[in-house]
Amino acid sequence: MKITRCKENPIVRPGIFDWRKATVFNPAVILEKGRFYMYERAAGSLMPFHCYIGLLESDDGIHFTHVTDEPIITPGTFGFPYGSVQDPRIVKIEGRFYLTYALRPSSYGYYPTGVGKPIEVSPEYPDGWSRKESFMTRSGIMVSDDMIHFEQVAYTTPFEINDRDNILFPEKINGKFALLRRPEEYTGEEFGTEKAGMWICYSDNLVDWSEPKLLAVPEQSWESQKIGGSAPPIRTDKGWLTLYHGVDDHNVYRAGAMLLDIENPGKIIARAKSFIMEPEEYYEKFGLYIPDVIFPTAAVEKEGILHIYYGCTDTAISLATVPTEELIDFVMEQR
Repeated sequence: MKITRCKENPIVRPGIFDWRKATVFNPAVILEKGRFYMYERAAGSLMPFHCYIGLLESDDGIHFTHVTDEPIITPGTFGFPYGSVQDPRIVKIEGRFYLTYALRPSSYGYYPTGVGKPIEVSPEYPDGWSRKESFMTRSGIMVSDDMIHFEQVAYTTPFEINDRDNILFPEKINGKFALLRRPEEYTGEEFGTEKAGMWICYSDNLVDWSEPKLLAVPEQSWESQKIGGSAPPIRTDKGWLTLYHGVDDHNVYRAGAMLLDIENPGKIIARAKSFIMEPEEYYEKFGLYIPDVIFPTAAVEKEGILHIYYGCTDTAISLATVPTEELIDFVMEQR
């Protein structure tokens, strides 16, 4: 199997508007009526690191332009003006567009180190902001009929834990919505895993969710620290093709893949032991934020080719492609 990086990578870079001058990364992407729509995570500065969601569009999936000059979703949308809205994923279910996101009520500031995680600092927020002590990341769901104006549906995780990488499946399964999660505090003997892993839960109404069940845990050295879901799963005749990310003990982020049962996605059919992508190019190794990061958040299939959109060092957005069947074969052979 050969995954091909786009020759024009990074295809989306910081700049143009004040609210995205520092970084753009970890986008949601969906193909609608032949056009690619991208929901980028963007920040205007690292101090403080407030993130917003902007909307771009493209005919070819490579050359994107902004639909609006302003972000379409901000932390203030949720009542947290000093917060950060992060890592969107989008699906279309029964004619409506559902966007999952991660929300940090108060945002850190960052000093990049160039060798791993940046140094985090807590800014002094003005106006007597009373929630500045809350840095937990909570996830939720928004809905739209026009892809621009979104309304809050519900939070999907508790306020007390860090729970991100919440990703909806693109269709109901046995009449229920299905959601991947990554609760970082669900570790230890009580939870059946020593490292943060992937969990799955279900809902009739997107508001009330079943207790999450453990789906996958770190197994290989390249994912020894933690794993989490990446892009919304793709339905195939072999199962739900599901990309995920793994982080090793040196904080290097790589991409992996697995197949989940169509009728029971809590069951893994096959999981590749080897990663499918790791940082190789300069733009995947060096940036303004964390080095050595490939973080896929969108996978769009068109004419048998899977378009994988990923954040690079939390600084820019790149694209890689692979024939879907080749990737499925790789996962089946590697299991």
